[in-house]
Amino acid sequence: MADRPVMVSGEGEALPQDAVEAEIAAVLAQLDQLSPAELDALPFGVIQLDGGGRVLFYNAMESRLSGRLAAAMLGRDFFHEIAPCTNLPAFHGRFLEGIRSGALNERFHFTFGFEPQPLRVEVHLRQSSRPGRYWIMHRVLGTLPPTRHRLAADRAQDAVARRARAEPVDPDICEREPIHLAGAVQPHAAMLACDPTTPGLKVRACSDSLADLLDGAGPEEIIGHGLAIALPVPAVQAIRAALETGALHDPAHPWRDTLRLGQRGVTCLATVHLHDGRLVVELERVPEQPEDFHAASAMQAQAAIARLRASRSLLDAAAVTVHELHAMTGFERLLVYRFDPDWNGEAIAEDKVSDWDRSLLGLRFPASDIPSQARALYARAPARFVVDRDAVPSAVRAEPRAGNETVDLSFAQTRALSPIHLEYQRNLGVNGSMSLSILVEGRLWGLVIGHHRRPHYVTPETRALAGVVADAFALRIQELESRAIWREHETSLEVRNALLERMAASDDFVAALTDGATTGETTLLDLFGATGAAVVGEGRIAPLGRTPPAAMLPALADWLRQSLPAGRRAFATDQLAAHFPPAATWQGEASGLLAVLLGREAERDYVLLWFRPEVVSTVVWGGDPRKPVLADSATQAVLPRRSFERWVEERRGHSAPWAPWQVTTAEAFAAGIAGIILRQGRRIAELTAKQEVLARALEQKEVLAREVDHRVKNSLQIVASVMRLQARRVKDPQAAAAFDDTYARVMSVARVHDSLQDSEDIENVDLGETLRRLCDDLAVGMAGADRRLDVNAERGVMVPSRTAVALSLVAAELVTNALKYAYAPEEPGRVEVHVRSRPVGGVEMTVCDFGRGLPQDWDSRARTDGGGLGMRLVRAMLERVGAAMEVTALGTPGTCITVAA
Repeated sequence: MADRPVMVSGEGEALPQDAVEAEIAAVLAQLDQLSPAELDALPFGVIQLDGGGRVLFYNAMESRLSGRLAAAMLGRDFFHEIAPCTNLPAFHGRFLEGIRSGALNERFHFTFGFEPQPLRVEVHLRQSSRPGRYWIMHRVLGTLPPTRHRLAADRAQDAVARRARAEPVDPDICEREPIHLAGAVQPHAAMLACDPTTPGLKVRACSDSLADLLDGAGPEEIIGHGLAIALPVPAVQAIRAALETGALHDPAHPWRDTLRLGQRGVTCLATVHLHDGRLVVELERVPEQPEDFHAASAMQAQAAIARLRASRSLLDAAAVTVHELHAMTGFERLLVYRFDPDWNGEAIAEDKVSDWDRSLLGLRFPASDIPSQARALYARAPARFVVDRDAVPSAVRAEPRAGNETVDLSFAQTRALSPIHLEYQRNLGVNGSMSLSILVEGRLWGLVIGHHRRPHYVTPETRALAGVVADAFALRIQELESRAIWREHETSLEVRNALLERMAASDDFVAALTDGATTGETTLLDLFGATGAAVVGEGRIAPLGRTPPAAMLPALADWLRQSLPAGRRAFATDQLAAHFPPAATWQGEASGLLAVLLGREAERDYVLLWFRPEVVSTVVWGGDPRKPVLADSATQAVLPRRSFERWVEERRGHSAPWAPWQVTTAEAFAAGIAGIILRQGRRIAELTAKQEVLARALEQKEVLAREVDHRVKNSLQIVASVMRLQARRVKDPQAAAAFDDTYARVMSVARVHDSLQDSEDIENVDLGETLRRLCDDLAVGMAGADRRLDVNAERGVMVPSRTAVALSLVAAELVTNALKYAYAPEEPGRVEVHVRSRPVGGVEMTVCDFGRGLPQDWDSRARTDGGGLGMRLVRAMLERVGAAMEVTALGTPGTCITVAA
């Protein structure tokens, strides 16, 4: 230790230890009798307080030790204003317990973190003989050499102060700092590291601060012995049982218990976890009455959680969190600090005391402020409290043969600050601090941060309740985010299903995705909140909404095919120009891009594109983010940035970001499209094969039909010619009439055949036109028929070809009979044929004559003996098409036969 005032004799020589002890005892016994001048002359620091901790007297030596004017200290709160580093159970707690017991008499060691060197003192607490007055006496033991933490910060300070070639450097310097191997703990706590494989849990390392809890027994007395030398045997047995049952398997969920240690029965909280082959035991002195240190209650935490559950939005929930934790923990400022995808942070909520002018609300902080290894620790160990930034850490010492091994303190709640973080807090004007991790579905979403301008102690009970409120906030974030994502998912699902259904019913999936824009139907553009979309592939470009120029889209698609590695089909960015420089010219339409590739891996024929426009924004940083770290090449010192003044950046070239679920949904949608395309390809191949078979069959059928038609026409012409020739040669009138009759029937069949062949629609025939041609042929074959036969047919009466054939044959038979039998030979008379459509559907054909009429018994004769050949043909044709025939005798001689089909 460096020289400081110590007890000396009148000749200036150091007194023996026994003489020092005797002198201290004498001074303590006379404090109430000494005058202010005599107190000022003492070689000890002497302070007199009232029961509330306010200073009544402050002697000259104490003024020299602290560097404070005595007159300025009078009336001030020693524990909260003058020396808040003493507001701990080990100092202020002892003071209060002694007052309550009516016998304040304590002696212990304490280290003040004075600059430039910490001061180690022996503290004596005594009750004055005057009621309501109490003494604190400090005997200087010496100064401590600067700690490793302080030396690192000092080197950095010197580098900046001298401005010796200081320049911005890679922020990875911070990320390479081994903060989990601090080698020290905060001085208000103690730590032991034990070997869990040994029967007695042998202590391999412990901190210097353990001596204050164990009646002066430090590392020399503890290391190498079983854990029972420090903890009560029942506690050691409980820890051993927890090891054997696996209860210590997860270091994030340690074993805890309240123990009484040493001969004085100091009340301590023991926190035990297993990590990296060591059983780490943390011991922290706790106050006998937590309310002495602003302890929160379970009812406060319960009320805070109820208000969180009632919050309607993320910002509302964040505001509730900082307000409630401000009241529970007493920190002067509370922040909710949210990470963005690049690990930059933003203070989205703040609650602070009114006299702290600097507000951090709305400011952003670069990722280097909380480097990657710090974020990893926050994800594993979700709570971090620092009582006093300037407190001298208690070194962790190991067995000499172990080379003073470094214990991994990743999960130690009282781990000492790293030098860089210590200096960061100094630059920010923060002393005591708190960090509570906000873990949403296992990922580090952000932090709840507490700041205090002075040292600030928080009881273990309050810390635990603050962690519960932070966990409740994390659950509320998850609930609010899940609801928002669910609503977006529902809308997206409806759009996707509509598009997939349309594609499944279409032979062109590109048209199915894009053609509905003009008719108000769902299109590709309706997915993911995009303002532009496009399908590009196989020479096709189908843009929708606001997109880059269509001519540029193939180049973008080619770049995506070349850039995305095998197995990856999706790409998303909110800053397209940073990846694809040509996009800088269309930032207004496409600063953001979400793309998925379709087709087989080797081809990736099509690309689906969604675009978002540039969103120009103003980002307010807490300092210039381009200068996060300073370094000096001579000293190799590293120092976090010193300035946290508002630094405004206009952010251009960025769009609204794509949510992770949108990227995965786009991939799933692309997979669904690929399945439809594959099925459509198979279906088209099958239909093409069937079409080829059908085309060949139709071609063969057409050839066959032409051949049959040719043969039928030839046969009918031969038969008709024979009949006509025979009719001319025979001399018998009856035989000639028979030949003419047969000729007429053959020609009627031929005419029906020609009508079917000439019709453009082979399935349907114009009945009126067919009967007109038929009657023209009959008129040619029968003498005088052209002057006596009249056809009146409604135009466009279409009937199936099967019905047309039947009715044509029936008409031929009825017209022939009327011309032959309704009138006497050479007797003039008309025969009329009428064709019209029926109102109830179908067709109606009527053949009328005005001759002698049918015999009275024609119907019974026809039914009993079947009638002649013609009548049997008529009945057969009518039955074939389901038609009905009705015979009506006219008022004058004559007959009308009506056929309804």
